[in-house]
Amino acid sequence: MKPFVLLATRAEDVPADEEYELFVRHAGLEPASLRRVRLEAGPMPAIDLDEISGIFVGGGPFNASDPWERKTAVQRRVEAEFAALLQRVVAADTPFLGACYGIGTVGAFLGASIDRRFGEPISVVDVELTAAGRADPLLEGLPTTFPAFVGHKEAISALPSRATLLASSAGCPVQMFRVGANVYATQFHPELDLEGITTRIHAYADHGYFAPDELDLTLSAVRRATVTHTGSILRTFVERYAR
Repeated sequence: MKPFVLLATRAEDVPADEEYELFVRHAGLEPASLRRVRLEAGPMPAIDLDEISGIFVGGGPFNASDPWERKTAVQRRVEAEFAALLQRVVAADTPFLGACYGIGTVGAFLGASIDRRFGEPISVVDVELTAAGRADPLLEGLPTTFPAFVGHKEAISALPSRATLLASSAGCPVQMFRVGANVYATQFHPELDLEGITTRIHAYADHGYFAPDELDLTLSAVRRATVTHTGSILRTFVERYAR
């Protein structure tokens, strides 16, 4: 099988390593079949789209809506690399699934409106599929409404017409969309389980996702509902696109 690639941007080793392990586990892959590229550590290598099965993008610290002058040199480089990659991915309709930061990369490439109106605190929210989402093969078998882990400072507030909205939530109008037939992005985290999000809460306690005195409240928020369905999205992605 041609490998899948995970493009990652987390600088902290513990959550970065756990993110990779979560993608491996929920996608049903062997480590040798998921190549990780840590973009915060160095430039994106050349990616031959004909030699891979598909691309995953994990979450990360960068926000597309940040003013240009506040973006670090690393963030600017990563954004430029994603823009160049997505130019090829979207044109070829290459299998692609971006989670959280991944939705920002695809949204920015498409010219979507991205701002801080629909940010969501770290928590579990109920995600509802649209009619297009209920008919999408990647989401086959999911209930119309399911709980999912979220935690983001920015979100897409308006999609361009070339994108198909697949899922929304009460606090965030764009939870998932598709471009073409094979390019997907989610605002929620399909890779996460309770242990994984607990690790991230502790790792990013001082990154502005919640106030210093809200640690226990945040830990309680991710336990309000059991998240069981979202990992199947990764497994279905692999089943559909492995080659």
